[in-house]
Amino acid sequence: MTEAMPEPVKVTCHCGAVELRVTLSDGLNTARRCDCSFCRRRGAPAVSAPLDGVAVVKGADKLTLYQFGTMTAQHHFCSVCGIYMYHRRRSNPNEYGVNMGAIEGVNPADHEPIGWSDGVNHPSDR
Repeated sequence: MTEAMPEPVKVTCHCGAVELRVTLSDGLNTARRCDCSFCRRRGAPAVSAPLDGVAVVKGADKLTLYQFGTMTAQHHFCSVCGIYMYHRRRSNPNEYGVNMGAIEGVNPADHEPIGWSDGVNHPSDR
């Protein structure tokens, strides 16, 4: 894919209540979807960012958290419009996945095909 991005990128929800400033690990090169029971329903591809690469610029009080299963992953959503913003990964709790479609100026459809990771058979579930 080799997609460089100016750093940092602006990430916003649909209604504008939440805004993030994100420094990506490798631009859009890390884009992928997960097929675990939650992510396949959400459908949004995510790109990687280090834990210190995500800053909430606006709307920290509007973010809501969802966890399930092993409770390792922490999925953050705008409580106003429901848009998935970012999550602390179960596959690597030392990084975040950020909603690719919420990055200003990025349409995931322009970057297809986007690969899938196997969240159904995650080692944490064994």
